Amino acid sequence: MKIGLDIDGVILNTENEIRVRSELYDLLELHKKGTITPEGFLEEERYDWTKEEVIDFRKKYLIEASKATSLMPGAKQIIELLQKEGHELIIITTRGLSVKEMKQAGLDKLEEYHLTFDKYFWEQESKLDICKQEKVDIMIDDKPTICKNISANKIRTLYFRDVNREKLEENEYLKEVNNWGEVYRYIYNLNMEEK
Repeated sequence: MKIGLDIDGVILNTENEIRVRSELYDLLELHKKGTITPEGFLEEERYDWTKEEVIDFRKKYLIEASKATSLMPGAKQIIELLQKEGHELIIITTRGLSVKEMKQAGLDKLEEYHLTFDKYFWEQESKLDICKQEKVDIMIDDKPTICKNISANKIRTLYFRDVNREKLEENEYLKEVNNWGEVYRYIYNLNMEEK
C-alpha cells in the first residue's frame, strides 16, 4: 500500500511547538488578548495579527520551533512497523514553501530520529496532485482543508486531528484519527478487508 504522510502535526509535533511560541508572541511581544478562533489552523486564522505580524512571527520562531520539536508519540514505532510490512511511505508536505529553511530543518529532524522514507515531495502547494501522480492509497494529514480536498477526490484520507482543530464529518474516504495507534489500526483493518 502507498501511504502519503505530512510531516508537521503527523510525524513531528511541530504544531504544538508553534502554538506555544505564538501564544507567547501574542502576549509578550504584541500585548494582545489571545486567540480569536482557537480551531484556526494557521496563526493568521487564530489571532488578529496583521500580515506584518504574521511574517515577523514566522521569521523569528518557525525554525526555532522546528528544531525544538519531538516526534509524535508512537510515530517512529508505527512508521518502522509499516515499512517492515512492506508499505511504501511517501512524504508529501508544504514544508519549505513559505520559509525555505524549514525543508532542511525537517530533513535534519528526520535524520536525528533515523527515519527515512521511499520518496519526498517538499514545498507542495497541491498535495492532491502528488497523491494522484503517485497513486497514493491513503494520505495522512492534519490540515482540514487538505483532508477535505483529498478525500473529496476519492482518496482515503486520515485526518490526524488535534484537540482544538476543526471537526470534520467522516465518510468512506475520510476518517479522523488522534494518534499513531489509531493510524495503524485503520491500515491493519483495511489490509485485512482487502485480503
